[in-house]
Formats: sequence, structure tokens, C-alpha cells
Amino acid sequence: MEPRTAKLERKTGETDLALELSLDGEGTADVATGIGFLDHLLTALARHARFDLRLRCTGDLHVDDHHTAEDCALALGAALDRALGERRGIARFGWAYAPLDEALARAVVDLSGRPYARVELGLTRDRLGTLACENVAHVLQSLALAGRLTLHVEVPAGANDHHRAEAVFKAVALALRAAVARDGSDTVPSTKGVLV
Repeated sequence: MEPRTAKLERKTGETDLALELSLDGEGTADVATGIGFLDHLLTALARHARFDLRLRCTGDLHVDDHHTAEDCALALGAALDRALGERRGIARFGWAYAPLDEALARAVVDLSGRPYARVELGLTRDRLGTLACENVAHVLQSLALAGRLTLHVEVPAGANDHHRAEAVFKAVALALRAAVARDGSDTVPSTKGVLV
């Protein structure tokens, strides 16, 4: 089987990043973005999706966390898209629940080639560490956009925002793991014959 990997470098006036992704890994993550809680979320995503991920990003954190969080998510989504190629022989759909103590998250993924994200997290704090809570949702939206996938996530239960956010990334990871799974065919899982 051909390896499903991607490497990406992106340098702008706001961020400088390098990313390596393997969809058929062991869940090894080496993430350094300068934003501790973002590193935590992306590490959880890689671990539970069983993706191998190496990500280095230096961003304009003296401004705020937005550009770094957004560009890391856009790069990860673009790498996922590249690694999937024509999206032949994959399950395409994935869904999962993930609890974390009192929090429960649900994620549904369609590797449709059509970007869309519905993200309802119910976070109430301003920040988790140095990551603005509004950027937790923005990371997921940016991932869906660049990854050309449909993503629905929600957190129907949970009192602790750290638990709610982490449970969401674990649920997304499990849904992606199911969606990228090889199904033994060489066909594109669509009645159109193409995923766009």
C-alpha cells in the first residue's frame, strides 16, 4: 500500500511553520506551537486518530494567539487533504463520542471534499492557558476548510471547559480515524465517482 503522508511548510508575515503527517502511524505527536493548550489539543488529536504528526510553528504571539492557531489548523487540514489524495478506498464517514470525566463530546466527519463545519462547544471561559476559547472552535473550522471535509461537533454535557475542549478533539480524532480507514477497495466512496 502506498503511504499516506504529507509534508508542508508555510511562511507568512504572521507565522513560520513546518508540518509532517502520516495517516497510518502510531499516534506519535511532536507539536510545538508556542501555545501550550493548542499543543495539548493537537497531540490528543494525533494520538487518538493514530496519526503521526510533527508540527513546529513560530508565530506572532506578541500580537495574540489567533494567527498561530489558525495557521496550524490550516496546515494540518491541507496536509490531511494531500495525504488522502483522491480519497480512494477509504471509509469516508466517521463518528464518535468521547467522554472526559463529566464532559461528553460528539463528532461526525464526512471526507466529502466539501468543507463545512458546525461547531457548538459551549465554552464559557475566556482562555484555556494562553489559547482564547474562541480559537478552539476556529481551529476546528479551519481544519475542516483546508481539509475539505464536513465536520459536526457538539458537547452536550460538561462543566469544565478544559474537559469540554479536550473531549471534542478526542472525538474528532476517533471520527477521523474511522473515516480515513482503508476499506479494501480502490474506489472513490461516492455515487459521483469523485469527492469534490
